[in-house]
This record gives sequence, C-alpha cells and structure tokens, in this order.
Amino acid sequence: MARSDSPLLTFRPLLLLGLLIAIGSCARTVPPPREAPPVPESPPEPEVALEAGVVAGPPIGALGISPAAAAAALQAFRISCPDLLRRDDASGLTRPSDWSTTCAAAGSWTEADASAFLAAHLEAVIVGDGNAFATGYYEPEIPGSRERRPGYDVPIYSKPGDLLDRNPLTGEAGRGRLDENGRYVLYYERADIEEGALAGRGLEIAWAADPVDLFFLQIQGSGRLRLPDGSVMRIGYAGQNGREYVAIGRLLRERGILESPITMQAIVDWLRANREAGRALMRENRSYVFFHELTGPGPLGSLGRPVTPRVSIAADPRFVPLGAPVVLAGMDNRLADGIWVAQDTGGAIRGANRFDTFWGAGTEAAEIAGGMSARGRAYLLLPRGTVARLAGRIDGATPQR
Repeated sequence: MARSDSPLLTFRPLLLLGLLIAIGSCARTVPPPREAPPVPESPPEPEVALEAGVVAGPPIGALGISPAAAAAALQAFRISCPDLLRRDDASGLTRPSDWSTTCAAAGSWTEADASAFLAAHLEAVIVGDGNAFATGYYEPEIPGSRERRPGYDVPIYSKPGDLLDRNPLTGEAGRGRLDENGRYVLYYERADIEEGALAGRGLEIAWAADPVDLFFLQIQGSGRLRLPDGSVMRIGYAGQNGREYVAIGRLLRERGILESPITMQAIVDWLRANREAGRALMRENRSYVFFHELTGPGPLGSLGRPVTPRVSIAADPRFVPLGAPVVLAGMDNRLADGIWVAQDTGGAIRGANRFDTFWGAGTEAAEIAGGMSARGRAYLLLPRGTVARLAGRIDGATPQR
C-alpha cells in the first residue's frame, strides 16, 4: 500500500503530461513483449542400430583379442551360424546372405588359426557412441523338488496355455489373456501369481525351497534345482508374462536403502533380513518368468542353443545381430574385456552397447556375475563389406580414421 507522502504521487501528473505529449508527437506502436523461445525437445531414442549410426572401427588385430579367447569365440560362433543364415536381423545391419561366406569359412578354420579367421572374414564397427555398459549373469543352483513336500512349497510354473503373444481379436502384438468377458487384458502380474492366480491348473513343474532363490533364478532365466536326493534338475526359460521388468537394486539405491556399488549378494541379504518388505519390493517387479525342464545341453540362450560360459553374451537384438561376435575393450572391470558372442537376450538388456556377460554355474560364477558392472568400449564384428554396403543408408557410415 502506497504511503500518502510518497514522492511518486507528487510527480505523477507531470509524468502523465509528458507521456501524452510524446504519444501525440510520434505515434509509435509499442511492440508486444516477445515470447520466450520454445525449449527444444530431446531427440527420440534410437529404435534400431541404423538410427543410432554406424561407423567402421579399428582393425580387429588392434583390439587385443588373445589367441585363446579367439579360439573359444570361434567355437561359439559356429553354434550361432545356422541362426545367422536364416534369421531376419532386427537391427537392420545384416542379411542372412551376408553371413554365408563367413559361416562356411568358420567350419574349415581351426581354433589355432582363430585370430587369423577373425581378421580375414570380419570387420569391427561401432554402433552409436560405442560406450558400453556390461553386467553379468550366471546359471544359479537352488534347492528344489519335483513334488511339493515340507520345506519346498514355492511353485515353479510352466508357461500357461492362456498366455498369448498377440490379441486374437485384433491381431495386435502384445502378451495378454482373454478374461471371462472375452476382453483381451494384460496377463497376471507377479503378485497375482504369487497369490494363487495359476494354482490348481497343473502348471507346477517343480517346487523351490525359497522365494528369494526363485526370484533371482527368474532374473537369470535358467538354472539348476538341487533335488533332495542330490540329483539335479535343469530348467530353462519358457516364457514371460509380458509385464515390464523392474530392477529392484535400482529401487533400493533410489530409496537410500543400499548404497552403490550394489551387488546381488547385498540385495539378497537385505531381502532375507526384511522378509515382508522384501516380498513387497520383489512384487514391484511385475515381470514373471515361466520354465520348462531341460534334458539336453544347456543352458539355452534366446536362440534356443547352448550358451558358453565366459563367451556368450546377452544383447539387444535391435542393435546387435544375434549370433554376431562382440568385442568389449578398455572395460573398467577387466574381466569383461575380450571377445564375446551375442547368443542371448534379456528383459533389462535394452539399447545400443548394453550387454550381459554369461559366467556359467557355481560359486565363482555367481560372485563374478553378481558384482559385474563395467564400462568401456564395444565393437561389433560383422562380415567384411558391411560398412561399405550400408554407407548409402546411414549418415556417417564411413571408415573411422
């Protein structure tokens, strides 16, 4: 509120007269205030490798691949070849025919000459910025039983018949089920299933002793059940309910419960020390994995073929052709350095240069995988001539100088 003795009141008539004279002598229009420029939107995330951009990498011989690692990768690559020769490449980088010469040669080169094979038939390319992030997974072994018995009361389910991959009413892709009213709805989430949504349908293939053990076996995607008589039952991924995967380690960090670096063992310890809160936290990951018994070699990756410890890697097929070799170099966890073969996928493995390294089974594998969190550079190995063929389709798809 203005005071009555304010100097502004004394001079207000003179100011008003001056303004009227100025307006009459030069009738200028005062421009309206300019609006602030719009904030530019962030560019959308690339959906496939072609959108992320591809450039040629350094010569393969400069990537530091040891002869032993090259030999192991060649063996795993041979396992991939039948799929490379017939699968459509979701990344758009290669065609089945691109691999024909390379796969034919892989069958005739010996492991002793594996380094020369890589240099002769493949070239390194960089997808996007090439900055890699790698975690680890393994084949866990947990106590289990084929039949429900005291101490073994956590069901391990096979894939339900009413879990569909697309809407039968519209043909639209997306996992779900038809409800009692004939509507296509999302499939049961983790909490629903743990509360008995699938009970009594004969879907139980085995029973686990501990829900935390089963939760982490689901994250790994396959594992072993140590049965009461000492024998082993191997189970592998059969399907997933279509719900989004949520990393509970990230939730524990964001809520200030655990501090980085967060290992799998630290998460397990917290879940077991906080049973009720832990169960609620696990249910925030609504994703649920179904299994089937494995009777042949394994564990199996998403190609349906055995994965090799310390050689196989999970990748996003939108950015890496499944079956292709990948070199991780300069990783801050040196255990991740080397040549790998992309033979698996994972719900949390999304985006260019995001990988999950496979370490096999046993205590050492669990320790390495549980603590693996490495950053460095990624180089995808593709048939020679790929960059030249793609040069007309990708801006910047030219050799890196």
